[in-house]
Amino acid sequence: MQRVFTPIAFVLLCFVLSCQSLQAAPRHLFKIASLAPAGSVWVEQFENFARSVEEKTGGEVGFRVYPGGVMGDDQAMFRKMRVGQLHGGGFTMTGVSTLVQDFRVMAIPFLFESYEEVDFVKEGLLPTFKERFREKDLELIAMTEVGFVYAMSTKPIDTLEGLQKSKNWSPVGDPLSESYLAALGITPVQLAIPDVLSSLQSGLIETVYNSLYGSIVLQWFTKARYVVDKPYGYAYGVFALDRKKFSSLSEAHQQAIEEAAALHFPILLKKTRESNLDSKRVMIERGTEFLKIDEETARVLQEKRDEAVQGLIPEALSREIHDLTTGLLKEYRSKTTGGKAP
Repeated sequence: MQRVFTPIAFVLLCFVLSCQSLQAAPRHLFKIASLAPAGSVWVEQFENFARSVEEKTGGEVGFRVYPGGVMGDDQAMFRKMRVGQLHGGGFTMTGVSTLVQDFRVMAIPFLFESYEEVDFVKEGLLPTFKERFREKDLELIAMTEVGFVYAMSTKPIDTLEGLQKSKNWSPVGDPLSESYLAALGITPVQLAIPDVLSSLQSGLIETVYNSLYGSIVLQWFTKARYVVDKPYGYAYGVFALDRKKFSSLSEAHQQAIEEAAALHFPILLKKTRESNLDSKRVMIERGTEFLKIDEETARVLQEKRDEAVQGLIPEALSREIHDLTTGLLKEYRSKTTGGKAP
């Protein structure tokens, strides 16, 4: 009898294990990609968010993450979303703004002077951003942050003339930075983010723009060892999902995603800012030199900003979003600094 039932028991065991495996697979799987490297605070905190969603939905909603640009840049990710190979991603401001052009407004150079200003304006803009994303069949789940960015060079630069003589980098598909640098008399070299480090190493470019933590994560600081100690602008991104797939979820599952995002992405924001603070110390210890610019250079840089922005309206930036942003900033400053103009 034992010889008869052993094969049957084995088949039944395989069947049970197979059923358990099928049950463990999420009913709704979102394949997500990002340029953020594995092991960075951005990917680590997203994984915490994903686990939270799985717990809240009893394992019915899951995420598979492809970090480090293995799915290509933002444009490649969008193409994969259109054919169903991906269902969302962590996108850079530059990349997603090719679809949602008004999203680039917070990246206007020398716009913000503190994270308090950033947070106030972002909160005021979020309902409009969500609307704009839905118009492009995307669901904005959370905004992400790179932080304040700085000009970083392979040679010391502390004047406008020095910046003009340097080989400047500009992200591909970013009319804002291209227009601003053009207003300064600079023709930048346009490159995708994954190509920047090799271009610094070869001398194709000499000046780049990144947050302090971002420059360490991407290893740009190993070549660009001189940093202008005044924020050039603010860099951020977004975690967005394919709206059709998101809308196919039950209301309870959609709410689980939104609740998990409300919990984990503020933690990511805090960790990102802490990482940027720690990065300055690390960079100084490893030989990075932080340089000051004079007040006249700072004044010219801000004046050219206004010239560049006006040239982008309305083709690359709507008047509505520009006025809403500057209005929110003025409102905040009127409460704290007597209404200093942005």
